[in-house]
Amino acid sequence: MMMRNLPKLTVIGAGPGDVDLITLKAIKVLKTADVVLYDALVNDELLSYINPKAEVIFVGKRRGCYSYQQEQINELIVARAKSHGHVVRLKGGDPFIFGRGSEEMEYAAKFGLEVAVVPGISSSLAVPASQNIPLTKRGYSESFWVITGTTKEHKLSSDIALASKSNATVVILMGMGKLSEIVSLFKQENKQDLPVAIIQNGTTSEEKIGIGTVDTIEQIVLENQLENPAIIVLGEVVKHRQELQQVQAQVKTTALV
Repeated sequence: MMMRNLPKLTVIGAGPGDVDLITLKAIKVLKTADVVLYDALVNDELLSYINPKAEVIFVGKRRGCYSYQQEQINELIVARAKSHGHVVRLKGGDPFIFGRGSEEMEYAAKFGLEVAVVPGISSSLAVPASQNIPLTKRGYSESFWVITGTTKEHKLSSDIALASKSNATVVILMGMGKLSEIVSLFKQENKQDLPVAIIQNGTTSEEKIGIGTVDTIEQIVLENQLENPAIIVLGEVVKHRQELQQVQAQVKTTALV
């Protein structure tokens, strides 16, 4: 008689979008899964790494439509773990950075499931990096904030007002719907000329970017038709991208002489 695995939940971060930016440990765990519940921001190519005998269920949100509510996902995790064994919850980015992975683990633990997490590469770090925007750079920024644009009450996070007063790089996730409010806060701090980058579908083949300032970014969003999923980066570090391009262009020009 075949023995099924003991009830277990492993929450895995799939990384920012590029299939190659998932961790080796995550791939190893996917091969041991009995059930995989995956989100909309997970690259579909990653599904090929899952144990071929596993049940694979899409539980994400696409175009404003929820296939499952969070309470249903929690219940599904417990039910499948008890009936099948090892459930893997595959989430975009890192599951502990606005990913609700901790909530799912707490719920599962209450029902006696063993729980584990495999960290992922957060889009808050990787997406700016993919466009040659460092979050810290000597002479530019000594720290950075990573803030959700919208709280669970669907309001703008009050931390953004605090961040706008600092010299730190500010990275805002899920903030496109609140862009006008965000820009207004930075204008109140006389930061109209602060560089801003907005990166949509970062690290994927559909990646789009708009670069401007606090004063101009809303117009640039309209011109480039930028929308969610996108990351907003505010700070002097955004200049590094153009500065690097200028250095590269000068080197090429010199080489041709």
